[in-house]
Amino acid sequence: MSASGGGKAIIAAFLANMGIALAKFVAWLISGSASMLAEAIHSVADSGNQLLLLLGGRRAKRAADRDHPFGYGRERYVYAFVVSIILFSVGGLFSIYEGVEKLTHPHEVTNYWVPIGVLVIAILLESFSLRTAIKESNHVRGRGQSWVSFVRHAKAPELPVVLLEDVGALIGLVFALFGVGMTAITHNPLFDALGTLMIGTLLIVIAIVLGIETKSLLVGEGATDADLQRIVAAIADGPEVEKLIHIKTLYLGPDELLVAAKLGFASDAPLADVAADIDRVESRVRQAVPAARVIYFEPDIFRPGDDPTPPTSQFVIKSAD
Repeated sequence: MSASGGGKAIIAAFLANMGIALAKFVAWLISGSASMLAEAIHSVADSGNQLLLLLGGRRAKRAADRDHPFGYGRERYVYAFVVSIILFSVGGLFSIYEGVEKLTHPHEVTNYWVPIGVLVIAILLESFSLRTAIKESNHVRGRGQSWVSFVRHAKAPELPVVLLEDVGALIGLVFALFGVGMTAITHNPLFDALGTLMIGTLLIVIAIVLGIETKSLLVGEGATDADLQRIVAAIADGPEVEKLIHIKTLYLGPDELLVAAKLGFASDAPLADVAADIDRVESRVRQAVPAARVIYFEPDIFRPGDDPTPPTSQFVIKSAD
């Protein structure tokens, strides 16, 4: 997996979640806390999610073939979408069910110090995992870009998924600590059930956000505004093209951008010269945006009377005077 795929962040999150899940299950068996059981299931779901992200990154590296001429890069989006579904169904819905069960059939929580100790240790481990995810994300996050914008517009799905999972895990641990702590203070198991419901609601919200963002990637997203401007500038930065008539872009995978454009050339330009000009323009585009690996340029003769802005255009520039 490439650096932008956040392999280190995924592995760190997986190792942390596996250890935390085991400790939570032990604490649940000793104390009977519903919040601990919800958190244990949460950690198991997160561990499975990280394995799916790693599998998606591995399968996306397969070479293109006849059935998939543009390769398998978008499999990373598929697996990220599956992760959001698992987080919703396994983590969120189970926690909601367990919370309702404990509200209707409350039972006493014992040995409070065990779940409280496990939760404190889990908070420390999850903080380390989140720190790793933030460090990895900063390598690809744009300067001055907000975290909300990064999650919404990142083309590699793994880092936003791990970031949201880690943030959700930390908040969920705080909810569990609230439920167990208040139950220990008041001896009222209602708080343990409320903590479980809060964890379930949190997981469902995060799953919905992940599902919306990964759905957009699955449907197909074009280049960011900044990359599109760089591509257009690279096309215009030379004497070859008289007019960029229209352009479309599409991410075939997190690290592979398709660029298709119709370029206007001089009507009397020899075919050999047009072919050489297109090669030079392609080279500039790849230097400006390395992710632009698949480029199709259609040569045309620009006619001043033609409409240069068809409805499907993404961007149009004016030729220099």
